[in-house]
Amino acid sequence: MTLSNPPNQEHGHQSHNLTGFIIFLCSESVIFLAFFSGYALLKTSALNWLPVGVEGLEVHAPLINTIVLVSSSGTIYLAERFKAKENMALFRGFWLLSMAMGAYFLYGQYVEWSGLKFGFTSGTFGGTFYLLTGFHGLHVATGIGLMGLMLVKSFIPGNYVGGEQGVEATSLFWHFVDVIWIILFLLIYVWQ
Repeated sequence: MTLSNPPNQEHGHQSHNLTGFIIFLCSESVIFLAFFSGYALLKTSALNWLPVGVEGLEVHAPLINTIVLVSSSGTIYLAERFKAKENMALFRGFWLLSMAMGAYFLYGQYVEWSGLKFGFTSGTFGGTFYLLTGFHGLHVATGIGLMGLMLVKSFIPGNYVGGEQGVEATSLFWHFVDVIWIILFLLIYVWQ
Protein backbone atom coordinates (compact mmCIF):
# COMPACT_ATOMS: atom_id res chain seq x y z
CA MET A 1 0.00 0.00 0.00
CA THR A 2 1.40 3.40 -0.97
CA LEU A 3 0.47 6.58 0.71
CA SER A 4 -0.27 9.45 -1.57
CA ASN A 5 -0.56 13.09 -0.81
CA PRO A 6 -4.06 14.27 -0.07
CA PRO A 7 -5.59 15.92 -3.15
CA ASN A 8 -5.50 19.39 -1.69
CA GLN A 9 -1.96 19.23 -0.30
CA GLU A 10 -0.58 20.63 -3.56
CA HIS A 11 -3.17 23.40 -3.41
CA GLY A 12 -2.16 24.12 0.18
CA HIS A 13 1.51 24.41 -0.84
CA GLN A 14 0.63 26.82 -3.62
CA SER A 15 -1.56 28.80 -1.25
CA HIS A 16 1.42 29.16 1.10
CA ASN A 17 3.59 30.36 -1.80
CA LEU A 18 1.08 33.06 -2.67
CA THR A 19 0.69 33.99 0.99
CA GLY A 20 4.46 34.38 1.22
CA PHE A 21 4.41 36.61 -1.84
CA ILE A 22 1.66 38.76 -0.32
CA ILE A 23 3.77 39.12 2.83
CA PHE A 24 6.66 40.22 0.60
CA LEU A 25 4.42 42.88 -0.98
CA CYS A 26 3.43 44.06 2.51
CA SER A 27 7.11 44.46 3.41
CA GLU A 28 7.64 46.45 0.21
CA SER A 29 4.67 48.61 1.22
CA VAL A 30 6.37 49.39 4.52
CA ILE A 31 9.50 50.53 2.68
CA PHE A 32 7.49 52.81 0.40
CA LEU A 33 5.47 54.09 3.38
CA ALA A 34 8.72 55.08 5.08
CA PHE A 35 9.82 56.90 1.91
CA PHE A 36 6.45 58.65 1.58
CA SER A 37 6.51 59.72 5.23
CA GLY A 38 10.09 60.96 4.95
CA TYR A 39 9.24 62.91 1.81
CA ALA A 40 6.21 64.56 3.47
CA LEU A 41 8.18 65.37 6.63
CA LEU A 42 11.07 66.88 4.68
CA LYS A 43 8.75 68.86 2.40
CA THR A 44 6.72 70.35 5.22
CA SER A 45 9.79 71.29 7.25
CA ALA A 46 11.97 72.70 4.45
CA LEU A 47 12.33 76.45 4.07
CA ASN A 48 13.32 76.22 0.40
CA TRP A 49 11.96 72.95 -0.92
CA LEU A 50 12.59 73.23 -4.65
CA PRO A 51 16.13 73.73 -5.99
CA VAL A 52 17.16 77.21 -7.08
CA GLY A 53 15.75 78.02 -10.53
CA VAL A 54 13.03 75.35 -10.33
CA GLU A 55 9.49 76.59 -9.82
CA GLY A 56 7.73 73.25 -10.05
CA LEU A 57 7.47 70.05 -12.01
CA GLU A 58 5.78 69.72 -15.37
CA VAL A 59 2.69 67.56 -14.82
CA HIS A 60 1.35 66.85 -18.33
CA ALA A 61 3.84 64.17 -19.48
CA PRO A 62 3.94 62.42 -16.07
CA LEU A 63 0.12 62.38 -16.11
CA ILE A 64 0.14 60.61 -19.49
CA ASN A 65 2.70 58.13 -18.13
CA THR A 66 0.46 57.61 -15.10
CA ILE A 67 -2.56 56.89 -17.28
CA VAL A 68 -0.56 54.40 -19.35
CA LEU A 69 0.85 52.63 -16.28
CA VAL A 70 -2.47 52.45 -14.43
CA SER A 71 -4.19 51.23 -17.62
CA SER A 72 -1.69 48.39 -17.75
CA SER A 73 -3.34 46.97 -14.63
CA GLY A 74 -6.43 46.50 -16.81
CA THR A 75 -4.52 44.76 -19.58
CA ILE A 76 -2.73 42.43 -17.19
CA TYR A 77 -6.08 41.61 -15.57
CA LEU A 78 -7.49 40.72 -19.00
CA ALA A 79 -4.42 38.58 -19.71
CA GLU A 80 -5.05 36.65 -16.48
CA ARG A 81 -8.68 36.11 -17.42
CA PHE A 82 -7.71 34.75 -20.84
CA LYS A 83 -5.16 32.43 -19.23
CA ALA A 84 -7.90 31.13 -16.93
CA LYS A 85 -9.99 30.41 -20.04
CA GLU A 86 -6.92 28.70 -21.57
CA ASN A 87 -6.83 31.17 -24.45
CA MET A 88 -3.07 31.46 -24.56
CA ALA A 89 -2.98 33.62 -27.70
CA LEU A 90 -5.00 36.39 -26.06
CA PHE A 91 -3.16 35.86 -22.76
CA ARG A 92 0.15 36.46 -24.53
CA GLY A 93 -1.21 39.45 -26.46
CA PHE A 94 -2.52 41.29 -23.40
CA TRP A 95 0.52 40.24 -21.37
CA LEU A 96 2.82 41.71 -24.04
CA LEU A 97 0.70 44.86 -24.13
CA SER A 98 1.15 45.21 -20.37
CA MET A 99 4.90 44.82 -20.78
CA ALA A 100 4.93 47.43 -23.55
CA MET A 101 2.96 49.87 -21.39
CA GLY A 102 5.45 49.38 -18.56
CA ALA A 103 8.34 49.96 -20.99
CA TYR A 104 6.60 53.12 -22.25
CA PHE A 105 6.35 54.33 -18.65
CA LEU A 106 10.08 53.76 -18.08
CA TYR A 107 10.92 55.52 -21.33
CA GLY A 108 8.72 58.44 -20.27
CA GLN A 109 10.55 58.57 -16.95
CA TYR A 110 13.89 58.58 -18.77
CA VAL A 111 12.74 61.45 -21.01
CA GLU A 112 11.52 63.39 -17.97
CA TRP A 113 14.76 62.87 -16.07
CA SER A 114 16.78 63.95 -19.13
CA GLY A 115 15.01 67.30 -19.26
CA LEU A 116 15.03 68.20 -15.58
CA LYS A 117 17.00 71.23 -14.42
CA PHE A 118 18.11 69.56 -11.21
CA GLY A 119 20.00 66.44 -10.25
CA PHE A 120 20.21 63.94 -7.43
CA THR A 121 22.45 66.29 -5.46
CA SER A 122 20.21 69.36 -5.92
CA GLY A 123 19.11 69.69 -2.34
CA THR A 124 16.68 67.57 -0.41
CA PHE A 125 14.02 67.75 -3.10
CA GLY A 126 16.39 66.52 -5.82
CA GLY A 127 17.60 63.63 -3.70
CA THR A 128 14.14 62.52 -2.61
CA PHE A 129 12.65 62.98 -6.09
CA TYR A 130 15.23 60.73 -7.74
CA LEU A 131 15.19 58.24 -4.87
CA LEU A 132 11.40 57.82 -4.96
CA THR A 133 10.93 57.79 -8.72
CA GLY A 134 14.06 55.71 -9.28
CA PHE A 135 13.12 53.11 -6.67
CA HIS A 136 9.68 52.87 -8.22
CA GLY A 137 11.23 52.64 -11.69
CA LEU A 138 13.33 49.72 -10.44
CA HIS A 139 10.09 48.00 -9.41
CA VAL A 140 8.58 48.65 -12.85
CA ALA A 141 11.67 47.16 -14.51
CA THR A 142 11.46 44.15 -12.17
CA GLY A 143 7.79 43.72 -13.05
CA ILE A 144 8.57 43.80 -16.77
CA GLY A 145 11.27 41.19 -16.20
CA LEU A 146 8.85 38.96 -14.28
CA MET A 147 6.28 39.35 -17.03
CA GLY A 148 8.90 38.40 -19.60
CA LEU A 149 9.70 35.25 -17.63
CA MET A 150 6.01 34.33 -17.37
CA LEU A 151 5.58 34.97 -21.10
CA VAL A 152 8.46 32.64 -21.96
CA LYS A 153 7.04 30.00 -19.60
CA SER A 154 3.71 30.25 -21.43
CA PHE A 155 5.30 28.64 -24.49
CA ILE A 156 6.22 25.48 -22.58
CA PRO A 157 3.42 22.97 -23.32
CA GLY A 158 1.29 22.19 -20.26
CA ASN A 159 3.16 24.68 -18.09
CA TYR A 160 0.09 26.71 -17.17
CA VAL A 161 -2.28 23.81 -16.69
CA GLY A 162 -3.46 23.57 -13.09
CA GLY A 163 -2.19 25.60 -10.20
CA GLU A 164 0.79 27.55 -11.59
CA GLN A 165 0.84 30.79 -9.62
CA GLY A 166 3.65 32.76 -11.22
CA VAL A 167 1.22 34.68 -13.42
CA GLU A 168 -1.00 35.52 -10.46
CA ALA A 169 1.96 36.65 -8.32
CA THR A 170 3.37 38.75 -11.17
CA SER A 171 -0.02 40.34 -11.70
CA LEU A 172 -0.30 41.16 -7.99
CA PHE A 173 3.17 42.71 -8.12
CA TRP A 174 2.15 44.80 -11.13
CA HIS A 175 -1.02 46.08 -9.42
CA PHE A 176 1.12 46.94 -6.39
CA VAL A 177 3.53 48.92 -8.60
CA ASP A 178 0.59 50.81 -10.10
CA VAL A 179 -0.93 51.71 -6.73
CA ILE A 180 2.46 52.89 -5.46
CA TRP A 181 2.84 55.11 -8.52
CA ILE A 182 -0.58 56.70 -7.99
CA ILE A 183 0.51 57.67 -4.48
CA LEU A 184 3.87 58.92 -5.76
CA PHE A 185 2.23 60.93 -8.52
CA LEU A 186 -0.08 62.64 -6.03
CA LEU A 187 2.73 63.22 -3.55
CA ILE A 188 5.35 64.54 -5.98
CA TYR A 189 3.48 66.07 -8.92
CA VAL A 190 0.14 67.19 -7.50
CA TRP A 191 1.29 68.32 -4.04
CA GLN A 192 3.96 70.77 -5.22
